[in-house]
Amino acid sequence: MLGVVYIAHAYHAYFDVTPDAMAAMITKDLGLPFPDALVFYLLAAQLVGGIMLVLGLFSRWAALVNVPVMLVVVLLFQLNDGFFLRAVIAESSRGKATVVGYEYSLTILIATIAQFFLGGGTAAMTKDS
Repeated sequence: MLGVVYIAHAYHAYFDVTPDAMAAMITKDLGLPFPDALVFYLLAAQLVGGIMLVLGLFSRWAALVNVPVMLVVVLLFQLNDGFFLRAVIAESSRGKATVVGYEYSLTILIATIAQFFLGGGTAAMTKDS
């Protein structure tokens, strides 16, 4: 299930948010250098890592590459928004609401760390040694 969540997030990041908008957000909100490289890492980690988690291929590595992504999301993007998820009206003229809060992202981060320590399990294509 964790792999499916990462694949869905990669799809959302690429098609709904767009890589250019994500790079602009990284530059504006965080001031980090090389936003295009960071966006590429995020998309590759979530898409390829998600597929690997679903298939059970090198599950520990697939989880490990997604830990930094979720750490950045929780600590740098969402921590100031509060713990609980809630909708905040961003553009009242268009009726657009934005969901804020790090509750869900923290849950995914903890599940990803657990996946790293637990490995792929008995049904995985590659077995942990």
